[in-house]
Amino acid sequence: MMQNELALGIDLGGTNIKVALLDGKLESIEEATLPTVATDVERGKRWKQDIGDLVKKFQKKSFNAIEVVGIAAPGLANSQNTSIAHLPNKLPGLENFYWEDFLGIKTFVLNDAHAALVAESRLGAGKGFQNIVLFTLGTGVGGGVIIDGKLLQGQKGRAGHFGHFSINQNEEQSIANMPGSLENAIGECSMKRRSYGKFHSTKEVVGAHLQGDHLASWVWLNSVQQLARGIASLLNAFSPEVVILGGGITKAGDALMLPLQNFLDVYEWRPGGFQTPIKFATLGRKAGAVGAVLFAKEKANQTKDL
Repeated sequence: MMQNELALGIDLGGTNIKVALLDGKLESIEEATLPTVATDVERGKRWKQDIGDLVKKFQKKSFNAIEVVGIAAPGLANSQNTSIAHLPNKLPGLENFYWEDFLGIKTFVLNDAHAALVAESRLGAGKGFQNIVLFTLGTGVGGGVIIDGKLLQGQKGRAGHFGHFSINQNEEQSIANMPGSLENAIGECSMKRRSYGKFHSTKEVVGAHLQGDHLASWVWLNSVQQLARGIASLLNAFSPEVVILGGGITKAGDALMLPLQNFLDVYEWRPGGFQTPIKFATLGRKAGAVGAVLFAKEKANQTKDL
């Protein structure tokens, strides 16, 4: 392994920041986790400085051999992928922060769900496929699309924000002003409301559903049914070879996949009998950092060629 193959992946979460120093084979040499604690601008400065200090530490250990940094973050990346251009009310100080100037290393920034998709497409559940749709199912719902092997970011970086699809008649709006959104139908953010205050998490409602609680079964299966409608709609929009499901809600395992397949048996258009495979993501917590590095390396190579 050549030192000049080293890269740094940073996954900015609302609670924790995961940093990984990766070799040329994308295997981790060293990892660290930092608390985000970004509830105001001053604390926002603190977590950024913590990242800067850690990057300097990794650079020193690697004899300044880190050539590129990839950052996975919530929000919409700008057209050059040099910063997050839009992320209101979260992670103060992240919007329009130019990381390359701060870190002193070539740095590219990517939406966190997009980064997870890049990683899964190269190393995980999407390996070998050229047309992929990914959903991230957690507190909210995100996602991404790869078409003919290329990540679709779209105008303003909005592509893949599947949580803001309108899939029911509920007038309650998502954070992106979309009524009847998929995010409000299955995201952890709405569980208390969806279960009339009885459950506070997907884990709770799935556990009660498996124990025969009828309210829990109704809440859970209704959510899965709406997810199936969203997936079926995207199959018609993009005709992917595979759909990948990631995020904390997928810990439900068969309690999610089996009813989802039942609903897709009803909703999915299957021309010629083709049934689009639905897979769980395989890379887990490292997907964001690894995907950000893969993307950053490609962007760095493109700028060299210009």
